[in-house]
Amino acid sequence: MDEKIEEKWSELTLLPEWEEELCQVYRVKKHGKWVMLKCLKPEYRNIKEYETLLEKEFDARYNLAHPNIVMINDFETIPELGHCIITDNVYGESLREIINKRSITPDLLAKIQTQLPDALAYIQQNHIVHRPLRSEMIMITEEAKNIKLIDVGFDQLNKLKTQDCLEDIYNYGIILKEVLSILPTRLPHLKHIADRCTDTNPKRRYHDVQEVRLAIERRSSNSIYIAIISFIVAMSILLGWLNSRRAPQKVDNPTEQTENTTTNTADNPVKQ
Repeated sequence: MDEKIEEKWSELTLLPEWEEELCQVYRVKKHGKWVMLKCLKPEYRNIKEYETLLEKEFDARYNLAHPNIVMINDFETIPELGHCIITDNVYGESLREIINKRSITPDLLAKIQTQLPDALAYIQQNHIVHRPLRSEMIMITEEAKNIKLIDVGFDQLNKLKTQDCLEDIYNYGIILKEVLSILPTRLPHLKHIADRCTDTNPKRRYHDVQEVRLAIERRSSNSIYIAIISFIVAMSILLGWLNSRRAPQKVDNPTEQTENTTTNTADNPVKQ
């Protein structure tokens, strides 16, 4: 690299554990700030078919904006590496590494129940075609310990197939089972959710990510419906009572009523 390029890019480090079939990932400083870049492996560079795939991935992911999905910043050409997708720095440990070390914390377990389904729901709402969810593509950031999905999509469609959405639920259940298997305590509620996500009969699985989130929150769409109906019935009864004759009558002038009562008593003394 020439002097100007070296001033912009420094401390380039290959991350072998992030290697993909066609691409490799680096951690590097851009103007002194850590970022990450993804480029084609040397044997695939300058081949139109693969260059088009990289550009399509950039186009699909560039407009995504979710706190638990790695953000793409730019698409640049870097000498010796070719075209690169530039992303935020999400360097940390993968969920796979943490599972292997058996070091799941209560805080991380809570984020697996909330942040991960939220990210999946966002991906599905935006019709992003993505590779199967695996613990290797779930990063836990080094400082904030938040979940970040990497490599979330390579194309965007008008609508995802139902099978794609169900596959997300199945893979989420697999990950949840892995996590639960290394915890020192049994969590029957979460185990039930994981079992239903991975049921051998797809018809018995959750129908969408929203249903999974409701189950995690110990609710169901049916109970919410019942709560709404109960509220409407209660309000109808209250309004009916307020409008009925049994409701307290309004006193327009309490003083006048008191005076009339006193006068009537004087005019009609009670016989002894």
